[in-house]
Amino acid sequence: MSHPHPELGAPPALAPNAIRITPLGGLGEIGRNMTLLEYAGRLLIIDCGVLFPEDEQPGIDLILPDFSSIRERLDKVDGIVLTHGHEDHIGAVPYLLRENPDIPLIGSKLTLALIEAKLVEHRIRPYVLEVAEGQREQIGPFNCEFIAVNHSIPDALAVAVRTPAGMVVATGDFKMDQLPLDGRLTDLPAFARLAEEGIDLLLVDSTNAEVPGFIPHERDISAALRTVFSNANKRIIVASFASHVHRIQQVLDAAHEHKRKVAFVGRSMVRNMGIARDLGYLKVPANLIVDVKQLDDLPDREVVLVCTGSQGEPMAALSRMANRDHQIRIVEGDTVIMASSLIPGNETAIYRVINGLTRWGANVVHKGNAKVHVSGHASAGELLYFFNICKPKNLMPVHGEWRHLRACADLGIKTGVPKHRTVIAEDGVAVDLVDGVAKIVGKVQAGYVYVDGSSVGDITESSLKDRRILGEEGFISVFVVVDSSSGKIVSGPTIQARGSGIDDNAFGPVVQKLEEALRKSADNGVLEVRQVQQLVRRTIGKWVADNYRRRPMILPVVVEV
Repeated sequence: MSHPHPELGAPPALAPNAIRITPLGGLGEIGRNMTLLEYAGRLLIIDCGVLFPEDEQPGIDLILPDFSSIRERLDKVDGIVLTHGHEDHIGAVPYLLRENPDIPLIGSKLTLALIEAKLVEHRIRPYVLEVAEGQREQIGPFNCEFIAVNHSIPDALAVAVRTPAGMVVATGDFKMDQLPLDGRLTDLPAFARLAEEGIDLLLVDSTNAEVPGFIPHERDISAALRTVFSNANKRIIVASFASHVHRIQQVLDAAHEHKRKVAFVGRSMVRNMGIARDLGYLKVPANLIVDVKQLDDLPDREVVLVCTGSQGEPMAALSRMANRDHQIRIVEGDTVIMASSLIPGNETAIYRVINGLTRWGANVVHKGNAKVHVSGHASAGELLYFFNICKPKNLMPVHGEWRHLRACADLGIKTGVPKHRTVIAEDGVAVDLVDGVAKIVGKVQAGYVYVDGSSVGDITESSLKDRRILGEEGFISVFVVVDSSSGKIVSGPTIQARGSGIDDNAFGPVVQKLEEALRKSADNGVLEVRQVQQLVRRTIGKWVADNYRRRPMILPVVVEV
């Protein structure tokens, strides 16, 4: 089992008749999935998704893969293969196409419809190639075969990429539900056929590798939903991913059965469900859907709202309802169903929303107290079964945190994948498949790129550190005027604090210390503004730390006259 080393350098030039696989996101994290394949000077991208920010990334809207390693070679990209339509696999496409709108997009009908709707907002109209399971397409030097897989969104595909250097199979996100709502099974016979040909490297979804056994059937949720609907006397509010068509279908079926009307809340939810309905993936009974503006005319017991915010996203509809910052006000007796998984890292935000909803009297139903969610990712039992079918010569777990990647690798080794051909990599690590053996050869830059409003990539880790300090410790501003020739104080110092918990009147003792420090500095001939600022910062910082055990941001303003 190989793994990256912190001292890895840049990868060498790709050897003849070799294929390079470089994940630019999705390894060591849940989201931001993007994998780069390189052969004979040409590039193929598999997925291009986003990661949603956590609490320690204040003000950030989205996190993108780092395109810097391929920015100068975007004209060599023959296409972007999209395995399915979830945001963590398609959300960064508009940002990549901003840099080169001529890159073709390849995906299934629903996947392309979802990304094209997003691209309209960015005024980008790329070339698209619609594909379906069983189809093969030559994309530059990459011969791509598409295989049906079952996931929590319709039309998901795995892709087998054939080159003279070998076959690489990327599963995308998948599970092996044997009773799927749409009847579309993961095509195990197709994977068995690929195994007979020889899968040189398998990139496999590892998200649920730690979960024993098999994932329950999606259709099992229907009974739990019916129970919740039967016991609810007022409004029912369902929070789900805006692309979870299967889950929304079950909500619509339950609402129709209990004679309730359904309104979609939130732009992405309205857009995606409209697309799914128009393409026939969402079956909507006549007169079931109403506009949210019509809800006031209906009794509470006849209302179902479907919205976003199941992960506690601060600007999503459900979070705003919990904070009393939405036109829909939660009242005593409302039932809220959080019909999605709990993505690692989002726990605090989700529980904050649950507590906020409960405070206003809602009965909150979630995965922890009712069977209102099943995962869309294969668990350990399914992965063992899958490995025994695929018989990969080399294995590289993807789509997971470190613990998921390692658990997935261990499962592969148990089924007979040689340990030295099991690669645990991380974002940016280049893996070359040469003569049938996969090995790590180097590392490229693959850090976080932050989207903050209209700004893309301008926010750095240093900026985020400043935001965290401001949010947690506040700041202190110090204004002082000094004589440019002598360094003597002309006016001030004036000290003000915001968010630090220190009253402005408490700074009397430190003003004397600061005046003395500035006087000594001037006597020693230290007159340069930057040095004086540093002296002010150190003096104030030490006094605050000694007396209040706080470390606020200190902003010294030194004016020379």
